[in-house]
Amino acid sequence: MTVGRYSASDIQVIEFDESVRTRPAMYFGAGRGSPDLATRVLEGVLAHVLHPAARVAAVHTLQVKAEIIGDLAFMVSDDRADALDDLGVRLGYYGSMLGPARWVSAAAAALSSRTVAEVWRDGVGLRQELAGLRPVSEPRNFVPEAGAGTRVSFDLDNAYFRQGIAANLASLDLHGPHCSDVAGPGQVTLVDLRDRGNPTTSLYR
Repeated sequence: MTVGRYSASDIQVIEFDESVRTRPAMYFGAGRGSPDLATRVLEGVLAHVLHPAARVAAVHTLQVKAEIIGDLAFMVSDDRADALDDLGVRLGYYGSMLGPARWVSAAAAALSSRTVAEVWRDGVGLRQELAGLRPVSEPRNFVPEAGAGTRVSFDLDNAYFRQGIAANLASLDLHGPHCSDVAGPGQVTLVDLRDRGNPTTSLYR
């Protein structure tokens, strides 16, 4: 039996967004052909803001608001502005306002045709539009609401997804098998606006 030999020429470097689009199941637990993929993307983003990176906040402490605007469009906001510090804005993947601390949102952006990231604190607001995860422009100022927060709006790529977000979201699991922390003050309020005459609200803690 011949033992294979490998060198640097055998290593293929794949960009983050290309990796997500090639193997979405590694990030969201559903493959490209799965009818559940869009729902799993929404679930993954919401679960991560409820269990953020340690430098952003403790688990189960963020106040999260989300709206489903269409079968492949949703928005998620929380009350932390981690991309802003005293020196200005910290840029992440490809010069976007989505960095490793929000890698699940970045992965969702990689599966989107358009993403808009907004962050605000102390009267300073910055907005950036992305094509997928790649910036279309530099962050630009806007007049923010009071307090601090981050909001990301996703238009998932309709050429990529086989089916939209599920109509029944009662089974969303925002904690997963590895969450053993007790409930905290944080929660996710999810409003489904697809039926404009009868929007539905779900609360997850």
